[in-house]
Amino acid sequence: MSTRRAQVQAKARSVSVRWDEVSVWMRLMWLAFAGSLLLLAQSVAAQAKSESLAPLAEEISPAVVNITTSTLIEGQTGPQGIVPEGSPFEDFFREFQDRNGDNGDNAPRRSNALGSGFVISEDGFIVTNNHVIAEADEILVEFFPGDGQPMKELVAKVIGTDEKTDIALLKVEASGPLKYVKFGDSDVARVGDWVIAMGNPLGQGFSVSAGIVSARNRALSGTYDDYIQTDAAINRGNSGGPLFNMDGEVIGVNTAILSPNGGSIGIGFSMASNVVVKVVDQLRKYGETRRGWLGVRIQDVTEDMAEAMGLEKPGGALISDVPDGPAKEAGLKAGDVILSFDGVEVEDTRGLVRQVGEAEVGKSVRVVVHRDGGTQTVLVTLGRREDAERADTGEEEPQEAPIEENADILGLTISPLTDTLRADLGLDGDADGLVITDVDEASEAYAKGMRAGDLITEAGQQKVETIGDLEARMEESREAGRKSLLLLVRRGGDPRFVALSLEN
Repeated sequence: MSTRRAQVQAKARSVSVRWDEVSVWMRLMWLAFAGSLLLLAQSVAAQAKSESLAPLAEEISPAVVNITTSTLIEGQTGPQGIVPEGSPFEDFFREFQDRNGDNGDNAPRRSNALGSGFVISEDGFIVTNNHVIAEADEILVEFFPGDGQPMKELVAKVIGTDEKTDIALLKVEASGPLKYVKFGDSDVARVGDWVIAMGNPLGQGFSVSAGIVSARNRALSGTYDDYIQTDAAINRGNSGGPLFNMDGEVIGVNTAILSPNGGSIGIGFSMASNVVVKVVDQLRKYGETRRGWLGVRIQDVTEDMAEAMGLEKPGGALISDVPDGPAKEAGLKAGDVILSFDGVEVEDTRGLVRQVGEAEVGKSVRVVVHRDGGTQTVLVTLGRREDAERADTGEEEPQEAPIEENADILGLTISPLTDTLRADLGLDGDADGLVITDVDEASEAYAKGMRAGDLITEAGQQKVETIGDLEARMEESREAGRKSLLLLVRRGGDPRFVALSLEN
């Protein structure tokens, strides 16, 4: 019995020893895990501390410049521009001006303006905004001084400007090579990427601000707009300065802000570098821009227009008019929908305008259009837009789409075109079509902007001269299973397409 008790006690001591060993092992593992967490936390903290923007700012700042312009303004006699000449308040305002130091001696004075820019080559080419240097008599470029170095200021001359993208190219002559920065690919910038803005805000001198890309492909008011929106602080004086990515590449030129008070509220706009690069290359080579010109008037394709023309989905650019120019010579027609330009799909009018503008003048490009229910390829030799503008010819400018609502085409009262109506409407003697004499204000046609005096020249992309022609086009569209009829309407010589519902 005692032997049996001794065996049990020995076994119990063995189990206790094994549990003690396991307990020690678990404590060792926990200590090791805790130590690893501590090391990881220290590593993260050290890494976060090393992610200062200072090294990047120090590297690229020597290429960022302040720009000061001086413009001679002719003086004016009296309170011109304030009250009309001969006004009973004229003497009051003249006295007010005299008290404030304006003696009305018509003496010219100088006006100064501030902006920013950046060097893009060691031989002194500098990019800025056109509005920074517009009409300036003298342009001074001030370089950011290095440690212990004096401020350097050089006179710049204008190489070329482009009002459409608000870009200007300057040149300075320096005694040696200048520090410069390179352009990056703005198309790869993503919403949420970190960016740095540099410049001369409010005349305070060199300044750095940081933020993120808030949005892409913003359009403000220009034909070729492609702005990067950022919340990096941009103020007056930052215009023309660079927007950098974290690789120190310029992906935008700071151009505008949205603000109710003139100060930064975190909505700034930088022209995308992929637009700027093409403009700068042309200014550097020619001293001016040379944009491609197709020679069409276009408008976006709406859903009902797409349905009326038998397109699978809205898209492309609908040609509303083809004046004399490359497109007309190549055989493009009003009613064609441009689906592809030079091998690139056309999403909308804005996209086409940019594609054409960036194409080489004189280049022969393939234009794929939707016509008569199918697609055709037309070879067009591009002209030069600047020449066309000087000659005041047609331009590929988008037109605003009309307001779209569902209504009945019977809301239109139409009449065949007569010589009397031609004279009343100021139309050419060879003008053909149907005149709208009245529009029901409750109809879809009225909502889409059609008015008495408008001339319908096409329906279903075919000419119409009689009411019977129009009725036939309506019936053909119904038989084809279409719910809308596409009309080409002219007013004062300006054409546009309108799709009207065929459903009563």
